[in-house]
Parts: sequence; structure tokens; C-alpha cells
Amino acid sequence: MTDHPGVRRTGLQILLAGGLLLGAWPAQGQALRPAPELQRPASAPSTRTVDYIVALVNSEPVTNFDVRQRMLRVEQQFATQGRALPPRSELVQQVLEQLIVERALLQQATEQGVRVDEATLAQAEQSLAAQNQLSVEAFRQRLAAEGMDINKLRNELRNQVLLQRLRDREVEARVRVTEADIDRFIAERQAARPEGLELNLGHVLVQVPEGSGPDKLRELEARAQGVADRLRKGADLAVQAREYSEAPEASSGGLLGFRPLSRLPELFVQATRNLPVGGVAGPLRSAAGLHVLKVVDKRQAPLPELSVVQSRARHILLRPGAQLSQDDAIARLNSYRQQVAAGQASFEDLARQHSQDGSARQGGDLGWVAPGQFVPEFEQVMNALRPGEVSQPVVSRFGVHLIRLEERRQAALSEREQRDMARELLREQKADDAINAWTEEVRSRAFVEMREAPQP
Repeated sequence: MTDHPGVRRTGLQILLAGGLLLGAWPAQGQALRPAPELQRPASAPSTRTVDYIVALVNSEPVTNFDVRQRMLRVEQQFATQGRALPPRSELVQQVLEQLIVERALLQQATEQGVRVDEATLAQAEQSLAAQNQLSVEAFRQRLAAEGMDINKLRNELRNQVLLQRLRDREVEARVRVTEADIDRFIAERQAARPEGLELNLGHVLVQVPEGSGPDKLRELEARAQGVADRLRKGADLAVQAREYSEAPEASSGGLLGFRPLSRLPELFVQATRNLPVGGVAGPLRSAAGLHVLKVVDKRQAPLPELSVVQSRARHILLRPGAQLSQDDAIARLNSYRQQVAAGQASFEDLARQHSQDGSARQGGDLGWVAPGQFVPEFEQVMNALRPGEVSQPVVSRFGVHLIRLEERRQAALSEREQRDMARELLREQKADDAINAWTEEVRSRAFVEMREAPQP
């Protein structure tokens, strides 16, 4: 597949989805509600609790103010997601423990010399701005307009990247997935899903006309039995089918093709599912006549977790610069969208004429892609489209896009691709366990002195 740098994932992926910082911005015209820890401190009301130290982590303080700000963030996230909060006493302790662990991890990152340079931090900021459909300049302007502290935001970003790099380093050293692990993973899931078996059967049908007398019936049974005997001795299925079968597939060699058990007659399934490849069953009697079946091949259908929904989309990319502002790019793409909707121009022609991406020559066609191949801000919009639907202009770190979804399909992966996907699933499982174990180790090594109870 041709690589399209205007939408492909590149470099660092910052874990901002799910509202770790600002989350999604409100729709145009709605008031922005910033995360409270990013706001400039206002003059404190007289009822405000005086700040104090609630815990020391290797002599570094965690204050009551830290707990209060994190509590507000968590409460906003729960409210946004429509989830019920745990009892407040439990939540306070969970938040305090989270802050203690973060302090210990950041201290370890410093001790191990993990660093985040300005280029990486700038990319993280650009990624966050793009996820909120803004350029970096517009993003900073909006932060300032809403009274947010950009330095606080950049520090949060830096800490997230530090922790991610530290986790990656630890997980890489701890997680190993062997070929035996993959074999066991696939076998266990296939054993729990017998309906995933697919059979390719050879079929010879000897029809029994209605009203056939005993002599005729014996003749037809002998014919069918002869076919079965010859197949068991290694006779060619195609020859037997063409000579004796009265089934529709006789002319194509008697093959039914791979079918899941649910798409085969129960009579066929019961007779063949436990036979080895090459095994012959029959003659079997049904209302249609006498059947002889040969198991030509069998396979396990791809497991749901080892298959993938692929998307095929087109896009038009405009890259803002000295000659084209982002607002102008959005306006121009809106005009293209209206032309397509009115039937005045085709999406493909507009892409060829105006797109600044390598896909322009193909009418903006990006080909079939699996999840995760495009940057999040592009993929999220594409995934929300129905086939044939055109998006509103979409801002990404690469520019501004107009996207049309062509079609989707459930892709059957090759055996190699299934094993690669199984390896990633296993790695994620083992990584979760490794991260939890590592985090507990870091927490247990830290010297933590609890002071006064927090009052959030």
C-alpha cells in the first residue's frame, strides 16, 4: 500500500484520549470548561482550606492542593462519561495513592536519565491541538482566552511523555511472547469456539426419484456405494462427480467450497466434522437422494479478535502556510464539500486538482487500511462516517482534510497476520501485568511518609 504521510501515524503517540488533560473541546459557540489545574489561580475565598503537606514521597511533598485539583479532574471525567463516582472517602484515598505513585515514577525517570527534548514536547502539543481540531497557534490563543496556564499544560505533557518512555523501557525488558505462547493462545480460543470450523466438502449426489421401487432403490444405493468405495481407494473426486453426481456443483468437480458449519446441512455436519482431511462419509440418505461426501480440506475461521474491520476512504488535504491560512483552508474545503453535495463536481476530480497529498493522483484514494494506521484525529472522524458520507473539514497535525468513506469490510487475515495480531494481543496482556508489577515495585521501594489527611 502506498504510504500517505498526510494521514499516517508517525512518531510519538501521546496518551491524551479519555480526558487525561483537556479532553475534547466543546462545540463551536459553547463555553470552554478547562481542567481546573490549568487555570490561573484566582484570589482565594476566605473559606478556602489552607494548603498543607499530606504526604512525602522520598522527601518530595504531595499537598492538599494537589489532591483537590486531581479530585476535580476525576469528578469532571466521571461526569463527562456519565459514570457514578465511588464513595468520596474511597475516591480521596485512590487519588492520593495515584499521586504518590506518579511522584515515585517521575523520580525514577529522573534517576534513570529519561529526558524529553523540546522537539518532542512541541510534537506532543501539536498532537493535542490537532485532536481538538485547532492549530497550535489557535490552541494557545484559546488557552490564554480561557485563563489557562500554557506552562502548566506543557509541564503536564512533559510528565506524560516521561512516564510513557519509562513504561516502554520497563515493559520492553520484561515482556516476551514466544511462538509457543501464540500457539497456545490460538488453540485455546479455537477450542472454545467449535463453530469456527469451516469445511470444504466434495459432494456426489445420486438422486432417488419419488415412487422408486425396491429394485430401483437397490440399484441407486449400489451406485452411490460404488462412488464411496472408489473415493476411499483414492479415486479422483472430480471424475466421480462429473460421471455420477446430479448436484449443481457436479460440473465444477463436486466441490462445495469452504463453508462454516452453520451453512452446511446438519446431516453433512454430523457425518464429516470429526473426519480427517481425505475422509469419506456415506452414502447418506436424505429427501434429495443419496449423498457421498469427502472432506477435501478443513480450517478454523479467523477468530473475531484476530480479524479486523478495514476502511477505504478518500481525502483532500490542504496544508496551511504563508499563502493559505487554516481558516481559508477550511473555507475552501467547505466549498468543495458543497460542490460534491450539489453534484457540481466529483470528489475524485477535486482531489486530483487540489489535494496536496501523494494520493491526489488516485483521486484521493487511500486504499484499504486497518485500525491504527492513520493519526487519531483523522481516524476518529473517518470511523464515524457511513459509506458514501463526506466529513466536515478535519484539522490534523498534517493540515486540513475533507474525508469521504468509500466502504468497510471485515478482513480475513492470513495465518501470518493472525499470528502477528495474536502476538500483539498477548503482548498487551503481558504488558498490563508487567506494568502493574513494576508500578508496585517502585511504590514499595519509595519512602512514603503520610502526614495530615487530605481535605479536598
